[in-house]
Amino acid sequence: MPHYPAIANKLISLRNADLALRDMLMRSGKLQDGYAEEMEAMHLKHAAILEQVIDEIGYPTISKVGEEGSAAAWLIIQHAISNPSFMRKCQQLLSEAVDQGDASALDLAYLSDRIAVLSGQKQLYGTQFDWDEEGKLSPNAYDNIALVNERRASLALPSLEEQTQSIRLRAQSENHQAPTDLQQRNLEMNTWRKKVGWVE
Repeated sequence: MPHYPAIANKLISLRNADLALRDMLMRSGKLQDGYAEEMEAMHLKHAAILEQVIDEIGYPTISKVGEEGSAAAWLIIQHAISNPSFMRKCQQLLSEAVDQGDASALDLAYLSDRIAVLSGQKQLYGTQFDWDEEGKLSPNAYDNIALVNERRASLALPSLEEQTQSIRLRAQSENHQAPTDLQQRNLEMNTWRKKVGWVE
């Protein structure tokens, strides 16, 4: 039983609202058009709520809010891409919780990769994907395929090659399409990354 069941329920309800909005935007085709305003607004609002939770109880670890509550907190952090300082602060807190055996090492890998990619660095685990110039989903830049696969194996993840195949099949089944103008989309993305403070 988590120490803070009410907080766990709150985090899970925020996660559910996030996933419901994503599903609605996906069905309406708006998910392909970049970062939807209503999604960004929800992500920022949820990050602010989670920040209050962290001020109150510290990082929402498994012992504090249960596995589902802790996973829900991670999703909120993972989606708080307009708030770099919050994501970096949570990365540090999550890293400490993982060291204490009270949070998921897999969650930390995904968060670390996302922060690396948004900052223009190479990812370590190959968890982040984007459209390439051939209109296929491919891993964002990483350091070395052998090292990436070694790190992935340590977390019981399939090889990057297998993951790439799986991601492409899922995108196909969900009818995800590459942006019609990838160059323009990337230009807009870089402008946005500068605006929110990921890159200079």
